[in-house]
Formats: sequence, structure tokens, C-alpha cells
Amino acid sequence: LRTLEAEGFVVTRRHAGACVAEPTEQEAVDLLEMRTLLEPLGAARAAQRRTEAHLKVLRGLVRLGQERARRGNSDDLRSLGGWFHETLAQASGSPALTSMLTQLRHKIAWMYAVEAPADPVESWTEHGAIVDAVARGDGERARAITALHTERATSAHRLRFGSGGDRAERVRNSQHPVNMPSLRH
Repeated sequence: LRTLEAEGFVVTRRHAGACVAEPTEQEAVDLLEMRTLLEPLGAARAAQRRTEAHLKVLRGLVRLGQERARRGNSDDLRSLGGWFHETLAQASGSPALTSMLTQLRHKIAWMYAVEAPADPVESWTEHGAIVDAVARGDGERARAITALHTERATSAHRLRFGSGGDRAERVRNSQHPVNMPSLRH
């Protein structure tokens, strides 16, 4: 519970128990903005610090993602994309950056419904271009392609609930303690 609280998913209140955190719409938007700033940094660093093992995994994921996208098999493209971005972050050689990006992805997934890309083939082509730049050690190109990719991906994110006052319109509702089943909706 303390870990969830430290990561911003849960709020504890005296005499009320633990409640799901209620980030504001601006806090939710900030997470996407941080991701658009940090992922290109990670890609640029990966171009300088990656290992052959990182490249092998990244190329394998791109090959699999491109194949599945071309065939229209989108069932596991989201998880393949997650593995791709996780591996790219690890290739940066920065455990702190990897941890931050992982936490951002988890929080974004918690707050946002992500629509499938309009053109998954294009998305996986971008992944391939990122890997090519990383493999060549071209940090600026890796940064630029990743910035474009994250900008495009951000447009597919929609808050699970819009802004507003009632429960159906909130990003997350923390009005009811989660440890009291009789108060759950």
C-alpha cells in the first residue's frame, strides 16, 4: 500500500482508509508531456550506450511487430510496443531513466484508454527507424524520430473519464475508501 501511495496511485486518509488517488486532468496531461520529453532522451542515450544484446532484442521486436501489423493481427501489438519501449529505455544505460519511463507508462495506462494506432504498420516502421538510428549510434536522429513517434502516439490517448464534477467524468474517483465494499459503486 505504501508503494502505491508513493507512486501516486493511492491516497491514505486518517479515519477513512486508503482511497484511489484522484489526479487532476492537468496532472494526467503532464504525464504525457513528461513521456514526450524523456523517451527521446532515452533513445539518444541508447544510441551511445546500447549493447549488441539490446539491438538483437529491439530488432526482433520490430520484426515481430511489423509482421503482425502487416497481417492485421493487432491482439498483442500493445504488449510488443511496451516491450519495445522498455528495452529501448534499458538500452539507455540509465537505471533511473528506465525506472521513470516505466513508472510513467504504468501511470499513463492507468489514466488513459489508448486507442490502437490508425496505422500500426506506420507505428512499427517508426520503431524500426528508431532502432536503425540507435544501431548507427546516431543519437540526434534517434531522438528526433522518437519525439515524432511519441507525439503521434500521444494523440491516441484519451482520458478514461473527461474533466468535470460528477463521478462519470473524473479521471479517477477517490471519494470512496477502497477497503469498504459497501461503499463501492
